[in-house]
Amino acid sequence: MQKPSPTLLTFGDLAYQTFSFSHDHMPTLPSTIARYGRAAAALAGVLLLAGCDKINFWRMDGHQSTIVVDGPVAREQLDLFIITCWVSLVIFIVVGAVLAYATFKFRARSEADEHAAPPEQSHGNPLIELSLIVASVLALVVIAIPTVKGIWNTYDVPEAERKDAYEVTATGYQWWFKFEYKSETAMSDSKGGKTPLITANELVVPAGRAIRIHLRTYDVIHSFWVPKLGGKVDMIPNRANILYLKADKPGYFWGQCAEYCGDSHAVMRFRVIALDKKEFAEWLEQQAQLARTVAPAIAATAPRGQVAALRKFRENEAGITAAYDTEPLKAWRAKQDPEKNEDAALIAQGREVFKKNSCINCHTVRGHDGGGVTGPDLTHFGSRTTLAGGLLENDATQLRRWIHDPLAVKPGNKMHFGFVDKDGKSTMAGYRKTEGTGKGWTPNITLTADDEVALVAYLHSLK
Repeated sequence: MQKPSPTLLTFGDLAYQTFSFSHDHMPTLPSTIARYGRAAAALAGVLLLAGCDKINFWRMDGHQSTIVVDGPVAREQLDLFIITCWVSLVIFIVVGAVLAYATFKFRARSEADEHAAPPEQSHGNPLIELSLIVASVLALVVIAIPTVKGIWNTYDVPEAERKDAYEVTATGYQWWFKFEYKSETAMSDSKGGKTPLITANELVVPAGRAIRIHLRTYDVIHSFWVPKLGGKVDMIPNRANILYLKADKPGYFWGQCAEYCGDSHAVMRFRVIALDKKEFAEWLEQQAQLARTVAPAIAATAPRGQVAALRKFRENEAGITAAYDTEPLKAWRAKQDPEKNEDAALIAQGREVFKKNSCINCHTVRGHDGGGVTGPDLTHFGSRTTLAGGLLENDATQLRRWIHDPLAVKPGNKMHFGFVDKDGKSTMAGYRKTEGTGKGWTPNITLTADDEVALVAYLHSLK
C-alpha cells in the first residue's frame, strides 16, 4: 500500500509532539499577572497621549498632515485613503471574527483532544473558495475605481480650469528649491533690462486658483511634496513632470523633498504661501523690483563696538521660534516690511563683505552685485521667513548661525564645499577649497564676527 504523502496537519502534529510541554511547564500566575500588567501599561500610555496636545496625536493637524487638508487635490487623495481604510477594516473584522470563532469553537478541551489524530483531509469547499475569490475581487474593485478616478483627476489641472491656471517651474538642487515665474518679468538692472522672476525655497501663489508646477532637477532625483495641498511627484533628470495644486484659501504650507537625494535630504524643505488676489499682485510687484538699497555703496569706516560672540548651538537644534511656528502667515507678512532701526552704515559694510568674498559667484542680487545661478537668488532674501533650504527661521540669530558654519547646520552643502571637477579639484570654491581628491581642504572664506553681523544686516535689508 502506498504511503500517504505528508500534509500540513501531519507536519503540525509532528511538531506539536516534538515541542509540546507538560502542564508542569504551563505559565504561572505571577507571569500571567505580569503579562496583563504590561498590556495595561501600554493601553494607559496610549490613553495618556490624549493629553499630548503638542504632538497633535488625535487632531493630526500638524504642519505636514495629510489628514487635515486645504486643497482639492489633497482632499481627493484623502478620500481615497479613507475608502481604503474602511475596506481594510471590514476585511480585518471578518477575518478576525472567523479566526476567533474557529479558535474558540474547535479548541482542545482535554489532553485527549490535544493528542487526537488529525481529521481526514479533503480538497476543501469549492463554494467557499469561490466566494472568497469573488469577495476579494470586489474589494479591489471598490478601491480601484476611486484610485483610477483620482489619478486621472489629479494628474493635471482640470480642463475647465486649465486656461486660468498659474504656471511655475520648480527646480530641485542639492538641497534647496528654485522657483521661476516664467509668465512674470523682473528688472535685471537699472538700465531697464528684464529677466524672469526667480525666488528660492518659498513658493508664493494665488489662493483659489489652479497652480500647474513644472518639475525639473539640476542634479539628482528629488520629489516635490506639499502634504496639505497634494501628493508627491518626482523630479527626474532629463524628464519633464508636472504637478497640480490648489489652495482653498490664503495660508502657509510646509513642503518637503520626499526622495532621498544625499546627505541633507531630510532637511531639504520649502514653503508654499497662498495669498488672495490683491495681496499676490502686490507681492509680484514688489518682487519685480531691483534689490532695495538703504546705504551708499561704500561702507563706513568708523570704528564700531565689540560684537557679541555667537552662542553655541546643540547638534540638530531647532531653528524656529514659537511665534513663527504657530502663526507663520502673520510672520511672513511682517517680513515684507523693512526692519526697524536699520543701521545704514552696517548694511553698507555687509554689502562690501558680500562682494569681497565668493558670495557673488553663486548668488544674484539684482541691482547690486553677483550673477551666480548655482545658489539661491537673494534679491529679496529679507522678505522670506526661512533660510538654509527652509530649515531655519530667517531671523538675525539663525542667519548668523548659518553664515558662521553652514556645514554644522546642513551636512554636505555646496555653500561649504563649493563645486569640484571629476578629479576632485575645486572649480568654484565655497568656505573650503581643495586641489584634488585626497589633498585635503583649506579655508577659502574666513569671516570675522564683525563680518557676520554686517552680512546679516545687509541680507535682511533686501526686502
